[in-house]
Amino acid sequence: MPQTPKTGSTAASPTLADVSKRAGVSTATVSRCLNSPAQVSQATREKVMQAVKELGYAPNFGAQALAAKRTNTFGAIVPTLENAIFANGLQAFQESLGKQGITLLVASSSYSREMEEEQIRNLVARGADALLLIGYDRTADSYEFLERRGIPYVIAWAFDAADARISVGFDNQRAMRQLADKVLDFGHKNLAMISAHRKGNDRARLRFQGVRDAMIARGLEPDQLAVVEAPYSFTRGSAAFADLMHRVPRPTAVICGNDVLATGAVKMAQEMGLRVPEDVSITGFDNIELAEIVTPGLTTVDVPHREMGLRAAEVLMQMRQEDSEVQSQELSTGLKIRASLGPAPKG
Repeated sequence: MPQTPKTGSTAASPTLADVSKRAGVSTATVSRCLNSPAQVSQATREKVMQAVKELGYAPNFGAQALAAKRTNTFGAIVPTLENAIFANGLQAFQESLGKQGITLLVASSSYSREMEEEQIRNLVARGADALLLIGYDRTADSYEFLERRGIPYVIAWAFDAADARISVGFDNQRAMRQLADKVLDFGHKNLAMISAHRKGNDRARLRFQGVRDAMIARGLEPDQLAVVEAPYSFTRGSAAFADLMHRVPRPTAVICGNDVLATGAVKMAQEMGLRVPEDVSITGFDNIELAEIVTPGLTTVDVPHREMGLRAAEVLMQMRQEDSEVQSQELSTGLKIRASLGPAPKG
């Protein structure tokens, strides 16, 4: 005859009190460990988490959310997950939030404002308390929805001192202007650019304008800048570079909107029998690991991805405290000069 299962706390779902008893700490300490782990010592945290593991305890986040009117879930929407442009910043963002007991949901918009608007609504519907967004360009309905629902959000990878919306990022126009100035210092006058699609992408537009600014300052005609727009991928970067190399006059330097496009350009240059930088210089933007690994190494703009992710997390946590005064933060970029940039060819 089969035995009847015993009843009691060990047979039913384990409770907070069960974890407290097993770990030898108060229920308040268990709660802090699960919801605000940074406020608990490492030794206590390890003891509590061991009890959680042994008992198979799962916090009732639904009940907690109803009580606190928060889910401790944040969302992040990035344009793409296909390359490493946003990976380091997003990793730092998640690590920082995790220390505060926050779960992160990530979505990709594929550079579509309409898709991003849908994802914003979906993440909020799933209980996201706050959002990380990339750049300023999105539909007016997206901003109106967030304001109406009272959802805190921070804009990253961009900074505009004249915009009242909270951001943690850098001046894309000035960063690209600095790189273009360096290219011009090497004697290049016939410039070309492989840019992301500028429509609906403020970062791409500002980087394009940064190159034009540098040309104007040197007395060059900015409308002579040859431009090919391409999605961020190696193959598109290669195809765009081939297009530019068949134009007359042939550019002596190709400035790319990011390191992925630039790597594709380097690969195509080698396939076409062109030497980099002796025949043509190529530059990138972002300074992801790929920029150092590719041969020759890419001259590029060094973007502080991890710092941006960490600070964005801090700002969002502050914004969730309604009595906290929060300001935008501008981060500095730099240049990494590597072998892909050289003097303009003579003749």
